[in-house]
Amino acid sequence: MEQLINTLFNGISLSSIILLTSIGLAITFGLMKVINMAHGEFLMIGAYMTFVMQQIFVKFFPESVRDIYYFAAIPFAFLVTFLLGSLLERFVISRLYGREIDSLLATYGISLILQQAARSIFGTQGVNVNAPSFLNGGITIGGCTFSYNRLFIIFMVALCLFLVWLIMYKSNFGKQMRAVMQNRTMAQCMGINSRRVDNITFSIGSGLAGIAGCSVALLGSIDSTVGQSYIVNSFMAVVLGGVGKLLGTVIGSTIIGSASIFTEHYTSSTIAKAIVLLIVIVFLQKRPQGLFVIKSRSLDE
Repeated sequence: MEQLINTLFNGISLSSIILLTSIGLAITFGLMKVINMAHGEFLMIGAYMTFVMQQIFVKFFPESVRDIYYFAAIPFAFLVTFLLGSLLERFVISRLYGREIDSLLATYGISLILQQAARSIFGTQGVNVNAPSFLNGGITIGGCTFSYNRLFIIFMVALCLFLVWLIMYKSNFGKQMRAVMQNRTMAQCMGINSRRVDNITFSIGSGLAGIAGCSVALLGSIDSTVGQSYIVNSFMAVVLGGVGKLLGTVIGSTIIGSASIFTEHYTSSTIAKAIVLLIVIVFLQKRPQGLFVIKSRSLDE
């Protein structure tokens, strides 16, 4: 039972990171029908920005306040990836709407460029982020240990999910976003600036990937390919949950993360990935639209 609880806790932790990466994909893919293969590199950039902020605090701040570097790294990573996402959408993605294959190839090329840029700046060897002292250790209950850093990641993801829910369902911009997602032509007829909505939405999704990179930085070494470890699971979570649905993304991420941890615990990581992929394929054969479907007049016709 203790081993089961520890495995379940690790599964929830992995699901949280997949969810944070998937939210941006779910919104941008559902809104703009763009498969962004460079999304994992925004996670990588967020992780490296955490390392950069740590180095800044080590060099310019007294030791007594160095632990707060992580609280500065989170908005810093979000801002950097938000701006990069805005530039990518404005100068590349916006020119490829309606050309799914072209956008896929273009963003894949950008992902390779970003990976090489990371190697040139930070080197080919991985770098490590030292977790703040208050995140060292964990809570032990019986034979189960719940590490502080993973608990913090789960809390941070829950907070980000709540903020995204507020934006999507309680703000005027969220109404515009969902209107464009469901029926772009009608939204434009109602005076909504779809280009502005596209750019801001894509930027928010990129910024969330940057925050996910801050989470990943606490769990292990950072290198130029760290984003590739999560992007496939994130795409599967989006497709499994239903494109453009926040609740579907939450459930899809939980299924993918938990299934990956449980199968890897009893087999190997390679076999676990194959089993999870097989489960997703079988499910989509029965329900190709995913768990949840966006309903609108244009889709129901």
